[in-house]
Amino acid sequence: MTRNPHVRPSLLRRFIDSEASGGIVLMVAAALALIVANSPLAAVYFTVLKTYAGPLSVSHWINDALMAVFFLLVGLEIKREIVDGQLSTWSRRILPGLCAAGGMAVPALIFASLNWNNGEVIRGWAIPTATDIAFALGVLSLFGNRVPASMKVFLTALAIIDDLGAVLIIAVFYTGNLDLAALGGAAAVLVALLTLNRLRVRVLWPYLLLGVGLWVLVLLSGVHATVAGVALALTIPIGRPVAGRREPAAGSPLHRLEHALIKVVPFVIIPIFGFANAGVSLAGFDAGALIDPLTLGVAGGLVVGKVIGVYGTALATVKLGWADAPVGAAPLHVLGVALLCGIGFTMSLFIGLLAFPDNPALQDGVKIGILLGSLVAAALGALVLMLSPKPGGAEARAF
Repeated sequence: MTRNPHVRPSLLRRFIDSEASGGIVLMVAAALALIVANSPLAAVYFTVLKTYAGPLSVSHWINDALMAVFFLLVGLEIKREIVDGQLSTWSRRILPGLCAAGGMAVPALIFASLNWNNGEVIRGWAIPTATDIAFALGVLSLFGNRVPASMKVFLTALAIIDDLGAVLIIAVFYTGNLDLAALGGAAAVLVALLTLNRLRVRVLWPYLLLGVGLWVLVLLSGVHATVAGVALALTIPIGRPVAGRREPAAGSPLHRLEHALIKVVPFVIIPIFGFANAGVSLAGFDAGALIDPLTLGVAGGLVVGKVIGVYGTALATVKLGWADAPVGAAPLHVLGVALLCGIGFTMSLFIGLLAFPDNPALQDGVKIGILLGSLVAAALGALVLMLSPKPGGAEARAF
């Protein structure tokens, strides 16, 4: 149904269409989880998450099944950007790619430097490497035209490459004992999906049906089940070669599926994940936990590591002439966005669960570090962007 252009959208519609809304809903869900986990409902909250529904607990259904859909959307976005978007040429990939690499390496080094002598905790080295694109873009969008459009493109491209890096980290470093039979079955299903793509099958249901089978086999194989979401996404067609050229991607199976998920993921799946995983009981909380090496490693990696890794890499890359600075951006714009990259909520929580699956105490330390680091990074990033010059001015060209 076509919307009448003369009818003003409702407040709810404007909120849903806002780029900041996904981050706001996630923030509300996380805050609600903290409130419930420290209320008389805490026992019910934690009991429900541990209750089994079929072969998996409620918590595992959320983290293994629902999050596979989240990773499916991530994979679709990665493929679209590489084929037809901001990552479609090497010149567009250089700056965000190098900054994403720096923004993952430095936080990991900071975490490792604080926890190198603890064999169990060091498994969490990848927790502060991730950026929550919904949160970061949500904060950035609050500044409207005060931030050049090139910085939104830069942050989006960087976060997508960062997500790809997180997927690879999960697949390589957080995989359990492998079941070779299930892994072989998953490979066979993946070949079937690629065959559908080569045969130019453009209806979605065969891909989705095989995708469910792929998820089950990956879950049984020991590789984390969410990797199946990314693998499925990469097989979804985005366009057909026509006379040696690729037809426009709009209307392709990939775009149709992405359109179907674009509201479900940020407004349903991610808030459920946030509510299920952000709840930390503060009963008997000791302020000394804030200076625990695990908490400091996570928070310090997100706040200090991200800004050094992203901003430092951007500055070095531009000064060396390897890439151009974002159009119209001043150093403060880039510094503000680098700070926003320290908002690592969703993916950091997810990696934390994988790093310490059977240790609730360490999980709580991780959650406190993520909440603290993400809030500080968001506040500092917003402050720097408030102090940034208007795009296009003389100072904005001084990067």
